[in-house]
Amino acid sequence: MNVMQDVEKQVTDTEIKFAARNVNVFYGDAQAIKDVNVDIRDKMVTAFIGPSGCGKSTFLRCLNRMNDTIPICRVEGEIRLDGEDIYDKRVDPVQLRARVGMVFQKPNPFPKSIYDNVAYGPRIHGLARNKAELDEIVEKALRRGALWDEVKDRLHEPGTGLSGGQQQRLCIARAVATEPEVLLMDEPCSALDPIATAQVEELIDELRARYSVVIVTHSMQQAARVSQKTAFFHLGELVEFGETAQIFTNPVDPRTESYITGRIG
Repeated sequence: MNVMQDVEKQVTDTEIKFAARNVNVFYGDAQAIKDVNVDIRDKMVTAFIGPSGCGKSTFLRCLNRMNDTIPICRVEGEIRLDGEDIYDKRVDPVQLRARVGMVFQKPNPFPKSIYDNVAYGPRIHGLARNKAELDEIVEKALRRGALWDEVKDRLHEPGTGLSGGQQQRLCIARAVATEPEVLLMDEPCSALDPIATAQVEELIDELRARYSVVIVTHSMQQAARVSQKTAFFHLGELVEFGETAQIFTNPVDPRTESYITGRIG
């Protein structure tokens, strides 16, 4: 492969999935996000870090329009997914959320069987024509969630009966069952013990081969372990964004360095 082909391959391998320009978010009169500009690439893990209340989760929820569910919330600016403005009036938020899956801080399986938790999205979106196809989708999603071998003999038991770490992997399987292009994770390990955290982190590393993954984490160590790109938020601003290794070892902005070294946060 010559140099030119190599450069072209790198560009196509890590093409821009989300492009955000001049994004501002308000809760009533209070501004939570100020003029955020960022490109989130495909087939990569991007971590959002920063102190509590810095806006990282608010910005994450802009990416699948979860903030639409908050009456006093107003989003300004432009966010494009594959070049399409996701806030265009013609975009159906329900369809958008099938493309941009989300995993929350606390595992939140539905009060249904393990099987029905995973089958829920595919049923709503009509992704299976019959039971055999649905069975296949459920198995594939549970395999991607690194859970199949642990639950294949008890698919009809309640999802709420699983351990915390298994519940979170079930929620990841549920999120990927609709074949999303992007997976958003809002502090997915904060309620888990160290062993379950390690399993989810390993899973995140596997998932990036297939998806663009964006993770909000309060753990800098986790961001360093799982992400290729890191964005540091502080007081609603995106202070710095770059290669994870560079952000942690040679940050450009003194505020980033202060956070990394524990002087703020």
